[in-house]
Amino acid sequence: MSPGTHPFEVRDCALVAIATGRRAQTLRELRDGLLDVPKESIYYHFWGRLLRPRLDDTEFHNDFAAWIRHCLHDETLSERLAIIDPADFTDLEELRQELLDAIEVRLDETDVQFSRRDRQFHFRRCQTVVFDTGVRIHEPAALATAIPSMSLGSLYYHVIDARWREPVRTDDFRTWLGQFGAGYQPLLDQLAAVDPYFSTLAELREELGATVGAFLRGGGAK
Repeated sequence: MSPGTHPFEVRDCALVAIATGRRAQTLRELRDGLLDVPKESIYYHFWGRLLRPRLDDTEFHNDFAAWIRHCLHDETLSERLAIIDPADFTDLEELRQELLDAIEVRLDETDVQFSRRDRQFHFRRCQTVVFDTGVRIHEPAALATAIPSMSLGSLYYHVIDARWREPVRTDDFRTWLGQFGAGYQPLLDQLAAVDPYFSTLAELREELGATVGAFLRGGGAK
């Protein structure tokens, strides 16, 4: 390990879903719930799907779009919400407002729609439980082989969760690689360009591993 640097500590995580007590059966009720649920609920219904078993329709990347399509049968609004990329927002309140704006427009366009009582939208938030795997990475060259062997929970923690952590708000790979000098800046830029939202965690793991590996094989930072 280079002098003055610290190892990358690989961690794993799981999400524990917690009920907020808020439910919605109509689009107006969904709008009203969005006005006052905690911002952690917005986070969960966008990002939590990445770590949950994907047994439902994978066409929609957030829970709001999926519920509106399958329970309210509003294809127009579901498509509008499905293309919202939370990675484009630096603040969850801005993301909340984007949702509210889209719903308000749709409320002006259409009549009230109801879901069945057993298909209500349940607002949830989540708590992240973090585990130390005991794995340590000491040199950048080892990262290319370490990423493909990481669990999906590790990818979620070091990429998704990290980008919302104050005050750094960047993934842990870039934070760690930054200590090895300016020679790694091109790799940091490549990693920053990876959008983690419109893919599965397995696909994200493959892309990140390939990006780091290609940089190192190309002689980067030598």
